Amino acid sequence: MSAVPGTSPVPVVLAGARGHGRWHVANLRRLERAGLVRLAGICELTPLTEQEAGGELPEQSADFGALLDSTGARIAVICTPIPTHTDLALTAARRGVHLLLEKPPAPSYDEFRRMADGVEEAGVACQIGFQSLGSHAVPAIRELVAEGAIGEVVGIGAAGAWVRDEAYFRRAAWSGKRRLNGADVIDGALTNPLAHAVATALALGGTARAEDVTGIETELSHANDIEADDTSCVRIGTARGHRVTVAATLCAERAEEPYVLVHGSSGRVTFWYKQDRVLLQRGGHGPEEFQHGRTDLLENLVDHLTTGTPLLVPPAETGAFMRVVEAIRRAPDPEPLPAAAWHRVPGEGRRVVPGIDALVAAAADTLCLYSELGAPWAPRTEHPRHEVSTR
Repeated sequence: MSAVPGTSPVPVVLAGARGHGRWHVANLRRLERAGLVRLAGICELTPLTEQEAGGELPEQSADFGALLDSTGARIAVICTPIPTHTDLALTAARRGVHLLLEKPPAPSYDEFRRMADGVEEAGVACQIGFQSLGSHAVPAIRELVAEGAIGEVVGIGAAGAWVRDEAYFRRAAWSGKRRLNGADVIDGALTNPLAHAVATALALGGTARAEDVTGIETELSHANDIEADDTSCVRIGTARGHRVTVAATLCAERAEEPYVLVHGSSGRVTFWYKQDRVLLQRGGHGPEEFQHGRTDLLENLVDHLTTGTPLLVPPAETGAFMRVVEAIRRAPDPEPLPAAAWHRVPGEGRRVVPGIDALVAAAADTLCLYSELGAPWAPRTEHPRHEVSTR
C-alpha cells in the first residue's frame, strides 16, 4: 500500500512503545517510509531513546491526552496494560482520534461495552489488533466453506502449544495476573498470548459477534506460579449449531505453530494463522496447500480514513471473543497443576507439562476438553467444567 496522491501522512501517537509496543514502533517506521503515517508522538512513563524509537525522536509525554492535543494526532495506537485499554481508548475517542487498540480490547465484557459504546458515540473508527484477521486466508477459507468444499461445518478446533519461560510472567506487574490492585487483568493463555487462536476460530465459523455465542465451558489451570491460566481449554456453543474448542498451553514440550482446524462433513481446512498458510483436505482430492498475503491492520485503518475501505476488525466483530474473556473472568480461579504433572527444563528456566502437546492437538482434532481426553491432572467430577450462559 502506498500513500494516496495529494494526501499528507496521517499523524499517529503510540501509547506503549516497549514490550510488544516495539513491534508497533517498527511498523510505524515502515509506514512512515511508505508515506502513509507520521509518528507524531510516543506516550511512555519513561521516554524512549533514539535507538528505541528507531529514528528521530517524536514528541514524548506520559500524559496521553495532552500528547494527543499537542501533536494533533488523527490516530492513536494503544499497546498498554490490559486494564488501561478502555480509559485510554475513551480519552482518544472524546478528542475525535481514531484507534488501533491492541488485543484483548478489555479485561471484562462490561469494560468492552463501555469502550465500544463510547467509541460509537464519539463517531470515531476503532480497529482491534487481532492481526490474524487481516490475513487474506480468512475470506479465502470462508469462501471454500461457502462453496461446500468440505461439506457442512461440524465444528472448529484450535491448538496453541507455546513455550514461555518463568521470566515471561515477571515481565510486568500485571503479567500472569487475574486481578491487580482490585482491577481485572485476566492475562491468561487464551485471553492474551493465544487470544488470536480464539478470535480466529470464532471468525472462521462466522460466530464473531457477541450474540453468536450460546454457552461457554472452561477448563483453566497453571503449572507456573501465577494467578491466571497457562494451560487451558474452552468450548464455545454457537448459534450456528457447531462447537468451537480451543486448547492452549504456554508449557509445551516444544513450540509449535498455532493453528485453527475447520471440520467439515467431507473434509477439513487447517489454517496456520501466523504463517497465513492453509491446507485443504477433502474426499476424492489430494491435499491442497495455499499461501496467502496479509493486510496490516494499521494500514487498513488509514485506508478506511482516507478512502472509506471497510475496517477488518471493528469492535463488534470481537464481541464473541469478549464473551470468552468474560466466561474466563467469571470462572473459578485456575487450579494449580500437581507437582507431578510438570517439571522444569534444566538450563531453560521454564516449566513443561509432559504430554500437553499431544493433548492440545487432540482437543483441536476431536473438539473435546482435556478432562474428556483423559488428562491425568484434569477435573474428575461429574460436571467438572464451569459453564456460562451468554444469552
